[in-house]
Amino acid sequence: MVLATVTATVGSTYSKRGAQMLMTGSAQYCGLLSGGCLEGDLVEHARSVLANGMPRTVHYDMRNRDADELWGLGLGCDGAIDIFLQALDRNYEPFACIARRVAAREPCAYALVIESTALDLPAGAIAIATADQSDAFSVPERYLGALVQAGRSRLATGGATRARMAFGDAAAEVLCAATPMPVRLLVLGAGPDAVPMVRIARELGWYVAVGDHRRGYIERMIGAGADQALEVMPGKLQDALNPDAFDAAVIMSHHLQSDRAYLRALVGSGVSYIGLLGPRARHERLLADLGEDAAATQGRVYGPVGLDIGADTPQGIALAIAAEILAVLKGREPRHLSG
Repeated sequence: MVLATVTATVGSTYSKRGAQMLMTGSAQYCGLLSGGCLEGDLVEHARSVLANGMPRTVHYDMRNRDADELWGLGLGCDGAIDIFLQALDRNYEPFACIARRVAAREPCAYALVIESTALDLPAGAIAIATADQSDAFSVPERYLGALVQAGRSRLATGGATRARMAFGDAAAEVLCAATPMPVRLLVLGAGPDAVPMVRIARELGWYVAVGDHRRGYIERMIGAGADQALEVMPGKLQDALNPDAFDAAVIMSHHLQSDRAYLRALVGSGVSYIGLLGPRARHERLLADLGEDAAATQGRVYGPVGLDIGADTPQGIALAIAAEILAVLKGREPRHLSG
């Protein structure tokens, strides 16, 4: 396969620096960097990289609208983008290494060499760092410490940056990027309306666990695509899983006593978003039942759950909930896109 990484952008582009996708020479790919506008051409470049094993940067500039119309591409963006292509094989597996870190919930970042004047530091050399460990591919020992430190500097701030690093009389263009962790969603209640919630969350690439005390309900969640489905009594939630392992939770059992027990179990957790299905009066009653513990939920409990998009079907409600979770976790106030 070929790993494609966005290393620089100017103006309006579908994806930004640090975005990645995988491609094969047979035109299969996972992920998108341009919404489909450039992927066909990228596959042709990927075949070349697979054939000679040499990484390369491909530059696309969509700011010339006359040229765009001339070639008939009709691209939707008005910016420029650099995409770095590198072949992956059994001896060079940085993507697999990063995937293992993500699966283990270990925040990590990488420093990827895009260009280098050092003869022993090739383009494509990469150091992958967690807070206390590191892995490297094609990186000579004398460069390792600086690249690991450059990657580690992104762990606290997130995002991606491109910089020129000096190594004595040599220099290299390096992309440093933190690897985003998938959202981990806990759905408490496995009724029929939880099915679209699970499916939409999985489409977003989220990890989804579902808990319910009704065994028959739990079995259907596996078919819906849940990563984990647990038969759990509401009052013993913490015996079945660690709530602190999740970014968001949606309480939707449609059973007042169960919802009250689930909410109480989440009060002392680090879950950033707790959604309560049902009308506002029900939401206020559940919080009142917590007594003094309700203060610990300040700014974390959302109910009625979901953005007000006029949803009136299970699918629409699931969409509204997923959109609200995403906005909250990204620190965004929902608004109409502009520009």
